[in-house]
Formats: sequence, C-alpha cells, structure tokens
Amino acid sequence: MRFNRKGQATTEVVLLFPVFMILCFFIAKIFALLVLVQKLEIASYYAARRWQLESHRNMNYYTWDNSFLRSDIERKVREYVGFNRYTTRNFLKLYRVSVPAPVRAQVWNLVTVQVTTSPARIKLLCHYPRNKVCARPYGRACLRGYDFLCVSGAKLEVTKYVPNRDRPIQYQLPGLQ
Repeated sequence: MRFNRKGQATTEVVLLFPVFMILCFFIAKIFALLVLVQKLEIASYYAARRWQLESHRNMNYYTWDNSFLRSDIERKVREYVGFNRYTTRNFLKLYRVSVPAPVRAQVWNLVTVQVTTSPARIKLLCHYPRNKVCARPYGRACLRGYDFLCVSGAKLEVTKYVPNRDRPIQYQLPGLQ
C-alpha cells in the first residue's frame, strides 16, 4: 500500500537544486556589491568629517596630518568596509582600500576613498570570449560588466568636499585696497 502513493520525482529536485543554488549565489553577490557601495558612502562621510574636524591649517602640523591622521582614518575605513576580515574580503574580492592624501584648497578639502576589487572570474560566466558574449544588440554596458566580472575588476571612488574648520578668508582682488 505504501508503494502506490505518488510523490515528487527525485530527478527534478536533483536537477533543479544546483540551478537554485547558483541563482542564490548570484543574488547574494549582487546584494553584497550594493551593500559595499553604501558602506563606501558612509566610510567616505566618516573620513571627510574626521579630516575636517582634526586636520590643521598650520603647516607645522602638515606631516602629522598626512602621516598619522590619514593612516588612522584609512585604518578605520578598511575595518568598516570589511577589508580586515578574510571572509568579507574574499567574498567581495576586495583588492585594495585606500584614502589618498586629501587635496587642500583655500576653502575646500577634497577627501577621497577608493576601493579596488579583483575580478570575480566566475568560470561559468567567463568561459566564453568577450566579443561573443557582448555581440549585438548589447553595448558598452555589457563590455564593462564583462570586464568587471572576468578581466579587471572595478575601482569604486567616492569624493567628498569638506570646508575648512575656520571661516574662509574674504576674497580680495590683488591691487585693490
């Protein structure tokens, strides 16, 4: 009597399970990249605000600002983005996280946070050549996506403009006094 009941065919389940897992993996990767972009925005805000509040206008402190303060900001940004954790760095294929020396101007400072990723090199997607995958009707977006996945990775960069702490000097035309 037990053998007469109908049930799910195991071959369907066995064949669809790997497809389901691949789909889940791709969705997780895309979601993780979206989270990385949001974390990069938050980290750049932190770096810009901290540079605004702790950097000096006096040139005597220039070496302290560019050595200690910038390296401390970079260390905190690396930790927040997840570069220090092996699993996060490996899953997102993070290659480098850096905070270059901010560009100082008379009124504004430009603080930049850069994240470079390695290519994912997913064998299933990178098996075919670039010109066949991105043939007509696909365009430049397909080429950039293929390069991101298979060739070069990506470089994400966020720049924040922050004012100096003190009030800016009133602009005067030279020679008019």
